[in-house]
Amino acid sequence: MEQYIIKGGNALQGEITISGAKNAALGILSAAIMTNDTVLVENLPDIGDINVLLQAIEEIGAKVERVDKHSVRINGSKIDSMCIDYEFIRKIRASYYLLGALLGKFKRAQVALPGGCNIGSRPIDQHLKGFEALGAIVKIEHGMIKAEAKELKGNHIYMDCISVGATINIMLAATLAEGVTIIENSAKEPHVVDVANFLNSMGANIKGAGTDVIRIKGVEALKGTEYSIIPDQIEAGTFMFAAAATKGNVLIKNVIPKHLEAITAKLIEIGATVEEYDDAVRVSANGTLGHTHVKTLPYPGFPTDMQPQISATLVTSEGTSIVTETVFENRLRYVDELARMGANIKVEGNTAIIVGVKGLTGAIVSAPDLRAGAALVIAGLVAEGFTIVEQVEYIERGYENFESKMQCLGAVMAKIDIEDEKAVQKFKLKVG
Repeated sequence: MEQYIIKGGNALQGEITISGAKNAALGILSAAIMTNDTVLVENLPDIGDINVLLQAIEEIGAKVERVDKHSVRINGSKIDSMCIDYEFIRKIRASYYLLGALLGKFKRAQVALPGGCNIGSRPIDQHLKGFEALGAIVKIEHGMIKAEAKELKGNHIYMDCISVGATINIMLAATLAEGVTIIENSAKEPHVVDVANFLNSMGANIKGAGTDVIRIKGVEALKGTEYSIIPDQIEAGTFMFAAAATKGNVLIKNVIPKHLEAITAKLIEIGATVEEYDDAVRVSANGTLGHTHVKTLPYPGFPTDMQPQISATLVTSEGTSIVTETVFENRLRYVDELARMGANIKVEGNTAIIVGVKGLTGAIVSAPDLRAGAALVIAGLVAEGFTIVEQVEYIERGYENFESKMQCLGAVMAKIDIEDEKAVQKFKLKVG
């Protein structure tokens, strides 16, 4: 087990390149098995979640060839198992995309029922409703979701609530269904669009991705393709808030500024400066930042995956800010950790009331989930003295080379073995 140790107080300066989008990659890698031809996927982030999904794909018989850290070739012609066991679902919920992919290609699939999640429950009823609308018989037996159909037929599907996972899963299954499928009230996130663009590059006929109505005309088969994944808007947003919180000046490269508009708007509102370029943004701040009100919403609203990071920035901003979480009920679990560092936060239901303080002090804190872990690192960069962030395995599920990217910007931090008792003292002596 490893942990981060951080000495706060340095303004982040320099430039950073953003990796491929984790959430897009998970859907795209699942879709890649739907053809018998070879598919090349580039700009993959080299992170834990991606590596686990590739193991799951190999486990069912697909050929997976790592070209390099960020590229992979997949051939699904030799798949001999329709079953994804709980070991993979336990490590990474997005393994359930293989349910839609296998159902679409083979008309049957069996995937372990996902367990709970640290940020809250994520029901899969909309996924199952969509599969049933396409003609599949879906049963839950012995902890497994079993879906089977003699044939899949297009249908009109209205989503009771906006769900990125269900939108992608239904889109995967419908791609090889007979006739036309219309998904209404669909998710509009950039990674939904990227999965649709990838499927279209394989010969699918999908229109409307990025709007609330997606139309899919089923095709008989998909073909091989070469595809590069979009940049990760959440990684970009994390570095944007880190730059602002530390009163730094950072050029964040390999981004799509349009995808960052909700994040950019809040940064400008609290007094940071954001300059947009074709494929980069520069974030800078000096002096005390101001307060704001934030409510998480589906895209193009403020992303739930950025809620902890903006809160970590607002704890040392002037005035009272209100952050309301509308997507996941347990997403404020990191608040107690920030309070250990001196933050003044009160939680009422799904709302955090943040009264800005002049500064934070270092403490030993524990990451309860992926994005909260990144937020605690931001707080550590701002705090006086030394902060130790435990359970960094959560962070490394979704951020590639997180500590080295921060180091490139001047952050004084390192990753050390939790059992190496002398490592903390060595770090403190080294940095002074």
